[in-house]
Amino acid sequence: MNGIFRQIKVRHISEEVFDQIKSAIIEGKLKPGEKLPTEKELMNALGVSRVPIREALKLLANMGFVETRQGGGTYVKAILTERVKDPLNYIIEEDEEKLFDLLEVRMEIETMSAYYAAQRATEEEIASLERIIEETKAYVEKGRKPPTTLDANFHIVLAQCSHNVIRAHLLHTIYEIFSGYFNYLIENICFSQKYILAIYEQHREIYNAISSHNPEKARYAAAKHLSFVGEELKKQTLAKAGAGNTNKRNIKDLTKVDMKINQGV
Repeated sequence: MNGIFRQIKVRHISEEVFDQIKSAIIEGKLKPGEKLPTEKELMNALGVSRVPIREALKLLANMGFVETRQGGGTYVKAILTERVKDPLNYIIEEDEEKLFDLLEVRMEIETMSAYYAAQRATEEEIASLERIIEETKAYVEKGRKPPTTLDANFHIVLAQCSHNVIRAHLLHTIYEIFSGYFNYLIENICFSQKYILAIYEQHREIYNAISSHNPEKARYAAAKHLSFVGEELKKQTLAKAGAGNTNKRNIKDLTKVDMKINQGV
C-alpha cells in the first residue's frame, strides 16, 4: 500500500491558533499597529488553554507578524518593516533630498487611501477618524502642538479605512521606518499656531469628505494637504541650506497629482 496513503497527522492546537491569527492579519481583520486581544480573551474566544495561545504568539512573533511590548500586550506588526528598514534609513541619511522622494510616495499612496476610504469606510472606522480629529482639535484650541503620533495615527487609520491590506501595511511601514522624518516635519513645519491650525483644518477637510462618502473630494483634500507639507518642507530645507542653493527639487513635482485632480484628469 506504499505510495497510496499518507499517515494521518494530528495538528497541534497551537498551530490552529497560529493559523487563525495569521489569517486575520493577512485578511486585514487585524490591522497593522492594532493590539491583539489579551491571552484570556483569546482563550475564551478560541476555547483553548493558555499554553497553545502562548506558543502561537511566540511563533507569530518569530515570523514577524506580531510584537510583544513590555507590559503593553501584543501588537500586529507592519509585515514589511524589518525587511526594508535599514536600507531605506540609510538612503535618507545619505541624502536628505530623498525626503522629497518619500513625500512623493506618500502622495501616491495616501491620495488613493482617501479616495477608497470615502467609498469603503464603515461607520465605526469613520468614528475612529473623528476621534482623532477631535483629539487634535483639543490641542489646537489650547494653542498646543499635537503629538507626532496623533498625526501619524490619522494617516494610518485613513489607509486602513481604504480596506486594502497591502496599502495599510505599506503606509504603516512608512510611518514606522521614518518616524524620525515625521518628527522632523512636525518640528520644522508646525512651529507656529498658524501651521498647526492649517494642518488640523486640512485633516478635517479629508475627514469631512470621507464621512460624506465623496471619493474625488477626499482625494483632492489629501493631495492638497501633502502639497502644503511639501511646500513648507521645501521652504525649511532651502532656509537651512542657504538661499543660494538651487539644487533642491522643484516643489511643483510634488503637486502634479494635486493639479491633475483639480483639473478632473
